[in-house]
Amino acid sequence: MARTTILALAALLLAGCGDSDVKEVRDWMAQVRKETKPGVKPLPEPKEFIPYAYKLRDAVDPFSPNKLQVELANGAEASENPLKPDSRRPRELLEQYPLDTMHLVGTLHKAGVGYGLVQIDKNVYKVKAGQRIGENYGLVTRVTENAIDIKETVQDAAGEWVERKTRLELQVSKESGK
Repeated sequence: MARTTILALAALLLAGCGDSDVKEVRDWMAQVRKETKPGVKPLPEPKEFIPYAYKLRDAVDPFSPNKLQVELANGAEASENPLKPDSRRPRELLEQYPLDTMHLVGTLHKAGVGYGLVQIDKNVYKVKAGQRIGENYGLVTRVTENAIDIKETVQDAAGEWVERKTRLELQVSKESGK
């Protein structure tokens, strides 16, 4: 019983202590709310937007990723570079295939002229020096027993025509070791 009395007295003491600080804080908050006046500046008027009417339907879209290619092509047409290929020349059959799809599978000599046997897919074509080959205005410069030397004319990053040399080498058969 004494224990219960002690617990009841302790609970009464604790209950009396707790409310005084909360009332003091609430009174201070009410006073600060009365004295504080918010000052919000008015927003400025928005600037007037005048839309741009794009009237050139046939012109290149300024946001197109192909615009750079068109500009390079226009610059190449106006170029006086002596390496510039003749775009009006009719293209030969093997100029429609990229060089990386071609494989040199053999060579032969007939009447003193060297020919390379180039395989594209399942078809084999004869190629000799002076013939056009590849998509990049390639010109076969020499046919040897093991390779075909090609001089291509390509555009560099600045749009200028430059020559680069490449070679198709004889494919060695894995079966015969030849």
